[in-house]
Amino acid sequence: MNRALTLHDLIVAGIAVAAGLAAGLLLRGALRWLGERARRTRWSGDDVIVDTLRSLVPWAAVAAGAAVAAAALPLSSRAGHNVNRALTVLLLLVATLTAARVITGLVKRLAQSRSGVAGSATIFVNITRVLVLAMGFLVVLQTLGVSIAPLLTALGVGGLAVALALQDTLANLFAGVHILASKTVQPGDYIRLTSGEEGYVVDINWRNTVVEQLSNNLVIIPNNRLASTNMTNFNRPEQQMSVLVQVGVGYDSDLEHVERVTTEVVEGVMRDIEGGVPDHEPAVRFHTFGDSRINFTVILRAGEFSDQYRIKHEFIKRLHQRYRAEGIKIPAPTRTVAVQQSEAALPIPHQRTVSP
Repeated sequence: MNRALTLHDLIVAGIAVAAGLAAGLLLRGALRWLGERARRTRWSGDDVIVDTLRSLVPWAAVAAGAAVAAAALPLSSRAGHNVNRALTVLLLLVATLTAARVITGLVKRLAQSRSGVAGSATIFVNITRVLVLAMGFLVVLQTLGVSIAPLLTALGVGGLAVALALQDTLANLFAGVHILASKTVQPGDYIRLTSGEEGYVVDINWRNTVVEQLSNNLVIIPNNRLASTNMTNFNRPEQQMSVLVQVGVGYDSDLEHVERVTTEVVEGVMRDIEGGVPDHEPAVRFHTFGDSRINFTVILRAGEFSDQYRIKHEFIKRLHQRYRAEGIKIPAPTRTVAVQQSEAALPIPHQRTVSP
């Protein structure tokens, strides 16, 4: 038989619990101070270690105090066993949640470093979190004495039925994993589908891809559709892109002078305008004898897709101003119309040139 509970037992148990709580608070404060020091270092691994310890060590101290208090009390062997099991399960739950948070943080950081953007591919984060929590849940069940073998068997048999019921969801899930693994699309890329949708990829989650248009509207595209459609990615293989502007000058223009003036304008735009590429070598290419002008293409360079609009805007303004100062004319299209009068009224035809 167990001995009777005494005041001394209660005092010892209370001191043990209080000591555990005090140790937990002191350790949490010390680890917080250590975390501030770790953030100042270049190595990111110490941040992960300290963050993990901040979550586990205080709870371990509290659990240790509770275990000492339980040992000091005159509990039966069964009650003591249940208390120790409950404390073990508590630590396992804390460890599982901490591991899920730390590992998903590492996966998120890895996804960001691989894509080179601020956005995160939450599909990998969500899959990792589910896997870690599932493994922790199975360990907790095993600790409580619940056999997990029948559970795993039931999951294996029921997995087929679940897969059949969730065909579309699973198709989107695996399509999203394939898209990210193949690196055809990453968060931050500017894409355009053949169906007309275009914008910056904000996120790729387990079901769909979120695209933000230049008008700040969001377009939600199922991953399965994104993986099976034709798409242009303006960030691959590089983020910079060429910007083509069509220009035309009159036939009486000095083309060497036109090319020199246009090149100077391009150099100024590339140097002064945000989004331009200063080391870009300007290119002017004459290509067509038009009806009223000689047409040519000016090739500029933009840092990313949205920069092209600002660059075109400023280039056209500066080029127009410079052409006027240099006396270079950009003629309007003209047409020559021949009008044939009747012989009785006017036997001699005459011509008239009009501008549309």
